[in-house]
Amino acid sequence: MKLTITACMLAAFALAAPAVAAPQESLGPDAEALASARQKAVAFLKTAQADDGSWSSPDAIGITALATHGLMAAGLKTDDPAVAAGLAKIAGAAQEDGRIAVPDSRLPGYETAVCVTLLQAADPEEYAAIVKRADGFLRGMQFDEEQGVESGDVAYGGIGYGPGGGRPDLSNTAYLIEALRAAGAAEDDPAIQKALIFVSRCQNLESEHNQSASAAAVNDGGFYYHPAAEESPAGRTPQGGLRSYGSMTYAGFKTMVYAGLEEDDPRVQAAIDWIGKNYTVKENPGMGSAGLYYYYQLFGKALDIADMDRLTDDAGVARDWRKDLAERLLAEQNENGSWVNENERWFEGDPSLATAFALMALADCDPRPID
Repeated sequence: MKLTITACMLAAFALAAPAVAAPQESLGPDAEALASARQKAVAFLKTAQADDGSWSSPDAIGITALATHGLMAAGLKTDDPAVAAGLAKIAGAAQEDGRIAVPDSRLPGYETAVCVTLLQAADPEEYAAIVKRADGFLRGMQFDEEQGVESGDVAYGGIGYGPGGGRPDLSNTAYLIEALRAAGAAEDDPAIQKALIFVSRCQNLESEHNQSASAAAVNDGGFYYHPAAEESPAGRTPQGGLRSYGSMTYAGFKTMVYAGLEEDDPRVQAAIDWIGKNYTVKENPGMGSAGLYYYYQLFGKALDIADMDRLTDDAGVARDWRKDLAERLLAEQNENGSWVNENERWFEGDPSLATAFALMALADCDPRPID
């Protein structure tokens, strides 16, 4: 699904267009450099794959799904041996209750969601039975009336890492919505609209959708991780609010696009305003190097599905974000084809995970479809 950012946002946020008399500038990174980077990254992931089709660990179903998706994002087909082995590993992890994870996993929500998105991209017909059960499992994890959570509760509509309690967060809820949309859910699906309620409460925007003290204290349109426990890894502002940060703001914006919000919705406008003011590919704004490759992946996906070619940064410069992001990623690629974050928080010291995120981001940077 694409949300076209049209005249309203072009005026509000100065999404740049070339002058009428100027030749149309091509968007995105250099094709030859991009192809070379992908080729090297694919070679790395193939050497890093275990004999059982997994990456990082036999039990790391989430990383295996992301690495397999990264290979497909680089243009590999499902009959490629590495992709086929990754898909077989994931299909073999499908459980009777619908989760796609090893039985004792602590992260079945996240793992099932990323697996559903991958399997739908690979072959919806072949994996239809697995995806149907997984869809039911994910829906059953949502904090709603069936779990005794009413709409006024700040946990309402979200999901966490696993069923049976715990706490919901924006990252897992964003993965949920992407998986449900991939599996065929419409924008007005009840689970997606419930999730939108939770996501809106993660936004630092005082409105009818979020009347928390944190939103009023910051009110900058960005997003944070967890409203139920009032938690943001980026910390608090001097005023006591939960500080917005990059990866969660792109996750929130992406979710609003998937949930069908119109371009003139104040939540959408406020999110894009924050993105423009905090535009950067040098760090995860508000978090520095922590979660950098996850940030890159969310950055690319959110702007791509919103169909935004350019946006204006805080200095008033119209940015070709695809070119900016791709060039940054290419500059950070290691000689062996991998990417890795020296900041190991959230497992990004694992080159298989960081490389998977980078390949997925590069796919969104490329306006030219891969044959």
